[in-house]
Amino acid sequence: MAAPMDRRVALVTGASRGIGAAIARRLGQEGWHVVLAARTTGGLEATDDAIRAAGGSATLVRIDLTKTEEIDSLANALADRFGRVDGFAGCAAQLGTLSPIGHQDPKLAERLWQLSVQANWRLMSHLTPPLAAAGGWALFPINREAIGAPFWGMYGAAQAALASLADSWAVEQQSHGLRVLTPDPGPTATRLRADAYPGEDPASLQSADQAAAALLAPLG
Repeated sequence: MAAPMDRRVALVTGASRGIGAAIARRLGQEGWHVVLAARTTGGLEATDDAIRAAGGSATLVRIDLTKTEEIDSLANALADRFGRVDGFAGCAAQLGTLSPIGHQDPKLAERLWQLSVQANWRLMSHLTPPLAAAGGWALFPINREAIGAPFWGMYGAAQAALASLADSWAVEQQSHGLRVLTPDPGPTATRLRADAYPGEDPASLQSADQAAAALLAPLG
């Protein structure tokens, strides 16, 4: 394992766009070294460019979070390269299909569950020791509006499951110095929101940067 680097290190999944990218940019501006994880290379590079333009530093990781071997490799690489993890923002998300339960695509539904629930569970398992050692934090934006809502099906179920999983982790770790938060960012001008509400005026919504600022504020 490498000696811990001087800067605080945060892993942000879903860092190629939307709220994940905005959280990553803000952390970079605040002096964190940000590990940017997502599938989309172009989006990762855009987030990296914004962080570096503001004087920050980042490491890019192209990853498919539905593949457990890639998650395990990422966790091992974090320990080997940085020797610490101080923060984790689990922002990777996929909308799937808004339709009645019986009409939802099984393959898309399975991928959505793997991305939102199983990947975060596996990362929680890997990151508990370094996050607790650092007195760090984990953050999972939860769309509570979708939970139990008609047509949101597996997306809403995955949001509920992730919230429950993270809440359990929070109670388990409350005496170990690890803070786990599951805030609802509220309606935000992101691509996922636009896909869900194509007729909505994005100018009427908060920006991803505004959402990121509010989500990170309780962490100090």
